[in-house]
Amino acid sequence: MRASKLLFVKFFFALVFVFIAESAFSQVVYVTQWKSDADRKIYITEWKSEADMIVYTSEWKSEAQPNSGIWYFTEWKSDADWQIYYTQWKSEADLKIYITQWKSEAGYTDNYKGPR
Repeated sequence: MRASKLLFVKFFFALVFVFIAESAFSQVVYVTQWKSDADRKIYITEWKSEADMIVYTSEWKSEAQPNSGIWYFTEWKSDADWQIYYTQWKSEADLKIYITQWKSEAGYTDNYKGPR
């Protein structure tokens, strides 16, 4: 009986860890108007070749996957995995993005050197 409880506890913690890790890198985003609240400062570039990430904006939250470049914008700060701030200055940005209308193009580019 004791072994089954131990197995259950291990399974439970493994499951919790998977859900936490998955949501930590999802790309459900909330746009904040305050730079100090942002997890990432974003610059939108007109040129795909200049971007660190190509972003596709989805209407469905379920499509927002970790590090996929598929973003779902939420109205609620508490629902977001990333809080972003749009900057006008390329030099201030943590991430330069290009917005595409094709889901297949979404993702990090070879230009990006930071953590994923």
